[in-house]
Amino acid sequence: MDVLSAALIVFGTLELLNVLLLYFAPGTRRGNAVGVFRAYAKSKLDPEVHAFVTYLVNWVAGTKLIFVALLVGIVIVGSPTIRVFSVVALIFSILTFYWRLYPAIRTMDEEGQIEPRGYSRSLGIMIGGFIAAFAIVLAVYLWSQVR
Repeated sequence: MDVLSAALIVFGTLELLNVLLLYFAPGTRRGNAVGVFRAYAKSKLDPEVHAFVTYLVNWVAGTKLIFVALLVGIVIVGSPTIRVFSVVALIFSILTFYWRLYPAIRTMDEEGQIEPRGYSRSLGIMIGGFIAAFAIVLAVYLWSQVR
């Protein structure tokens, strides 16, 4: 197994765990579930709003599940070239977190809408770690192919 496949498996496993939390324990504060948002608990006070929030949480989980299934297919039958482009695509797609999601969660954190405080910073560092890990794995793989 090459380093790209290993990285895709690790990331896919983490995402699958996140999917399970979103489907079966969305209110938890673990694994990027939505329990860190105070608005999630508040949404339960209004059935119409909570139904919408639940729909969106399940939509995110379903989208992640599709993503995990594609990663499984790439690892099993994807050529080395496909795996390289998949890692590049992951780097760029994960980078989009900093365009819209990070500013939004940072603002919510600053306004006291996130518990624990500072969660946005921790999440930003974690997402940056994924990007860095994929970049390192890609560099190691490409370097091993050149030698």
